[in-house]
Amino acid sequence: MSGHAETQDAPTAAVTSQNRHPPSAVAAPQKPEHSGQLRRAEAAGRGAPGTEGQDALSLQSALESLLFVADAPVEAAQLARALHVAVEQVEAELSGLEAGYQAAGRGLRLAERNGRFQLVTVPAAAPLIESFLTLETTARLSSPALETLAIVAYRQPVTRAQIEAVRGVDCSGLLRSLLQRGLLEEFDRLDAPGRPVRYGVTELFMHHFGLTRLQELPSLERAEDEQLDRVLAPEAP
Repeated sequence: MSGHAETQDAPTAAVTSQNRHPPSAVAAPQKPEHSGQLRRAEAAGRGAPGTEGQDALSLQSALESLLFVADAPVEAAQLARALHVAVEQVEAELSGLEAGYQAAGRGLRLAERNGRFQLVTVPAAAPLIESFLTLETTARLSSPALETLAIVAYRQPVTRAQIEAVRGVDCSGLLRSLLQRGLLEEFDRLDAPGRPVRYGVTELFMHHFGLTRLQELPSLERAEDEQLDRVLAPEAP
């Protein structure tokens, strides 16, 4: 599929915060006084709970600290409970945090997928990180593997039959390989005879190709987009 040529087979493009050792101690959040909700932190210096005896943190800084020590992607609601604030406040500050990273050209990004957030490194830093940590470059993916991943990424969730209808060849072995490598996962099962599995891409896939959301994939050519719609529509739920 020529429209997928822009998707490059790069080494893992991001290193998450779970690869770092957390600080020896993290201050436990305490309930703030009065209403039990933290007013939105502003430049004047009102901050997050759990910082008694220290310089008060802004809400955005507190969120950044929690994301840094989190060992997995975190829901906004979980962050809100930890800081005793409204989820809407957390979501607004997370948007501001990501905008700040991009505007300043920082080496970190805030990745969001399926409502979960995680700090990752920018894709451009991958070669430096591999060299610094003496990591082995991820084995290159074959053209059939890349094509299969592209079909899933652009139209997930999809079944094996749908993928094979697009590619015109049996994909059972290739799907097993991509599942074992952690680039695809079983998304759910179609409500149809035989309950066929529908596949989706994983967080590792997103990191591998330096994506924070699937909307960042390059646009398909119109003919390819229409081809996918035509082939996949009959089995859509």
